[in-house]
Amino acid sequence: MSEVRHPASARTARAARYHGVKDVRLEQIQVPAPGAGEVTIAVSHTGVCGSDLHEYFSAQTVTPTEPHPLTGATLPVVLGHEFAGVVVEVGAGVTERAVGDRVAVRPTYSCGECASCLRGHPNTCTKLAFHGLSAHGGGLADFTNVAASMTFALPDDVSMVQGALVEPMAVAYHGVRLAVTEQTRVAFVGGAGPIGLGAIAALRSLGVATIIASDPSASRREAALRLGADEAFDPAVTTLGEALAGRTLDVAIEAAGVAAVVETAVTELGPRGTVVLLGIHERPMPFDPTSLLYREVRLAGSSTYTDDDYRAVIAAMAAGGYDPSGWVETRPLEELHSTFEELRTGGPVKVLIELQPS
Repeated sequence: MSEVRHPASARTARAARYHGVKDVRLEQIQVPAPGAGEVTIAVSHTGVCGSDLHEYFSAQTVTPTEPHPLTGATLPVVLGHEFAGVVVEVGAGVTERAVGDRVAVRPTYSCGECASCLRGHPNTCTKLAFHGLSAHGGGLADFTNVAASMTFALPDDVSMVQGALVEPMAVAYHGVRLAVTEQTRVAFVGGAGPIGLGAIAALRSLGVATIIASDPSASRREAALRLGADEAFDPAVTTLGEALAGRTLDVAIEAAGVAAVVETAVTELGPRGTVVLLGIHERPMPFDPTSLLYREVRLAGSSTYTDDDYRAVIAAMAAGGYDPSGWVETRPLEELHSTFEELRTGGPVKVLIELQPS
């Protein structure tokens, strides 16, 4: 695209700005010069996330209607928190990045002061904010500014498409890492959407011997096998117990937001097995906590990711993991609204918006 420059290195950019439910507008915005410690990124690809769909179709939830306590941002905001691009300008004091660097972006902001941050867990910060949901700027724009510390270099053999997948794959990797130990032999992933597929790839990269997945969609089951699952079954046809065929289940990753997956996994887990919740559940579910007791089964939540998760996913991509072929599609920014509609009714497993050619 042709670039229009303004005083103080400001840039004009196309951007998808969220104003409210069913109100995302493609607008021209001004992206200022990067501040101290910041870089300007020419965005290559940005993923459309389930949280974007929820904000667009259902309810304003994460996007701030009043100034966010950490970032000060308020509606309208630029969407897009799963993205990768090229550094085109660096601010004062930046030494770890240079113009031309290809990077993936960790979009989270944390306060550094709450109990989570002080204990070294900024991913569970009480004021957690996201670039592309609750900050000034986002990845569904031609350019955006972020702190250099939020960027991670992409090796030459990791594509920009993969770079835009690092964020959701790191979500899955973090959850898997909470559960997998040296004793983990058999793992189950319920749901083969983007996060479930990321969990399968993470389990494979961590050396789990047997990975079983389930999903009602045949195309998603095929993607699960491509990403590293040994078996993938339709839960309408086969039960988890039947799929296990007498094997002891060590870890279950719930990636569908479906209560039945949790209930079934808890029933089938072996001694000291772990269920990790990655799916977003829109309603409470009936649950008998006594079912956890006698086998010492653990139920764990997982929130976002750490810098180490980003590094691990990128390293696994460089080693040949997380192949996007067959389950990731790209669209131009002008097709964002039709992409929202397509994803709402099923459609592709994962769609990336291509802002600029790789």
